[in-house]
Amino acid sequence: MADSDSTSSARSAPSTAPQPADRPVYVIGGGPGGLAAAQALRARGIRAVVLERSEAVGASWRRHYDRLHLHTTRRMSALPGLPMPRRFGRWVSRDDVVRYLEKYAEHHRLEIVTGVEVDRVERTADGTGWLLRATGGRELTGAAVVVATGYNHTPRVPDWPGRASYTGEFLHAHAYRNPAPFAGRDVLVAGIGNTGAEIAVDLVEGGAARVRLSVRTVPHIVRRSTAGWPAQYSGVLVRRLPVGLVDRLCRAQARLALPDLSAHGLPRPDTGLYSRVLEGAIPVQDVGLIDAVRTGRVEIVAAVEGFEEGAVLLADGTRVEPDAVVAATGYVRALEGLVGHLGVLDDRGRPVAHGGRSPAGAPGLYFTGFTNPISGNLREMALDAERIARAVLRRGAPGVSRLPA
Repeated sequence: MADSDSTSSARSAPSTAPQPADRPVYVIGGGPGGLAAAQALRARGIRAVVLERSEAVGASWRRHYDRLHLHTTRRMSALPGLPMPRRFGRWVSRDDVVRYLEKYAEHHRLEIVTGVEVDRVERTADGTGWLLRATGGRELTGAAVVVATGYNHTPRVPDWPGRASYTGEFLHAHAYRNPAPFAGRDVLVAGIGNTGAEIAVDLVEGGAARVRLSVRTVPHIVRRSTAGWPAQYSGVLVRRLPVGLVDRLCRAQARLALPDLSAHGLPRPDTGLYSRVLEGAIPVQDVGLIDAVRTGRVEIVAAVEGFEEGAVLLADGTRVEPDAVVAATGYVRALEGLVGHLGVLDDRGRPVAHGGRSPAGAPGLYFTGFTNPISGNLREMALDAERIARAVLRRGAPGVSRLPA
């Protein structure tokens, strides 16, 4: 695939490995985490080259559904070196996030090469750097590598029995854009994470005739903002407190702030909110779900267990026949082919280290954007970027390219 420039300072990727005395830091991924890392490195005089497989920065954000807004505040979602404009409002829309990322790359004159996908990262033969194997047979040698390919990389669809023979309309949430195609139709949304909850509300407000939301594990639900106080602020404040204490505080707060939806199929969870976060389950931010469930516009049903021709089989034995199924079943990181051979992933395919720490045995290899913290993903990627840049500078990677003074 041919390279294309995404900023005025973009360059064509070299086709052969540079000399050891001129090795940039390669950043894989042109999303928020990759751009922030590149800026933090550049601010310290280190040449960073962003390799983005699509034709523009922020590719994953461009593919999100239309109504999406950040659940974190504008001020606490900005990346290092450039605030988000006040005109974006407190809860920034998908399109404004894309505009911000484009402006960020331009403002910091980041060196970005688009249309290049890195397939594999290996140690160089002399052990002093990293070899990246990319599209077009490229072999790029870097002093260090930052992997920022994204938390929502590859759609995950459970291996439901009978799914292949299902005759109804089926799509993963990554292909959902807006409710227009579903007006007047019966839709089942499978999965009650933030995406599933918001799509269910979007469908109701967009004119779907019936919306059912399939739930396997009852989630914690939090108000995005209470009396002007964003839930993110609380997440930042409690993140370093003991887990048990935070669980108790959240349980008490939920009883005060949230109605009991047990009669509608959503009882209060029997496990602590922060305990679940540490297991990878982020609370559902309420952007209309509570009212939709309470008024019966979104019906809570049991988990999907399988498919049978035009029917969906639920865990409680119910058989339903919706016109369409939207699988809001999440994503996988898909890092195995890229770095799995290096022993840097855990048994769930997640990096064993992130931010300014490199995994044991892989000095100079960094990861950002693969956690989903209670304090906000964009905020943590901004912090990770600074930590990574400091670590690269402190380590003194052999032959790392420096920008002209």
